[in-house]
Amino acid sequence: MPVRNVIVTGGSRGIGLAIARQLAGAGYRVIAIARSNTAELTAAGEAAAAAATGQIDFRAFDLAKVAEIPAFVRTLRGELGAFYGLVNNAGLGTGGILANMHDTEIARLVQLNTLSPLVLSKHVAKSMMLEREGRIVNMASIVASTGYSGLSVYSATKASLLGFTRSFAREVGQLGITVNAIAPGFISTEMTQELTEAQRERIVQRSALKRLAETIDVARSVEFLLGDGGRNITGTVLTVDAGNVA
Repeated sequence: MPVRNVIVTGGSRGIGLAIARQLAGAGYRVIAIARSNTAELTAAGEAAAAAATGQIDFRAFDLAKVAEIPAFVRTLRGELGAFYGLVNNAGLGTGGILANMHDTEIARLVQLNTLSPLVLSKHVAKSMMLEREGRIVNMASIVASTGYSGLSVYSATKASLLGFTRSFAREVGQLGITVNAIAPGFISTEMTQELTEAQRERIVQRSALKRLAETIDVARSVEFLLGDGGRNITGTVLTVDAGNVA
């Protein structure tokens, strides 16, 4: 069976790094995109090579440079071949009360969290259409539907991905491409370090399982959607939050 290429944006740390590790372990060739490499991603690539199952290739790119995305995708396609999967994970988690946020910060969040994944999906999907197969997973958040004080702009960008997921799934479904979203809850990553211990404890107590979900839980969910188990799942949102919104 030929190697299957899967792009994972924001793959150098946090949830993206966990996804890269999990998919490489499942035999995929992961193209981890981030502005810069990390020691953790390098180690994950070396571990994947030693295991001889899948592999992790790092590609430096700033997704905020939306106009450069088409050429970047063409270059990847020419070097590595067709794309089987795309995980739109990269994003900014900047918080702040809307009334106090500078307009440039609002625009920055919308550009990276909404515009960039839409444009990237457009150009990657063109390759998938030629192969008549593909899996796209968009990383949303539970706050897209529940809301959270101080995250109004972030929540808006994540909510936009839900509408995109459902509509794009209908556009490309007849070509054998599935489009789904994952909505993680509050997970112990750099994006949740701003929470106080009291806030974290309230989240734990509000969860049905009385704990926080972990990055590996999200990574395993992505693997499921890309695998045979997800072949007839499209246009849906999978919540991974230890029952926070149950």
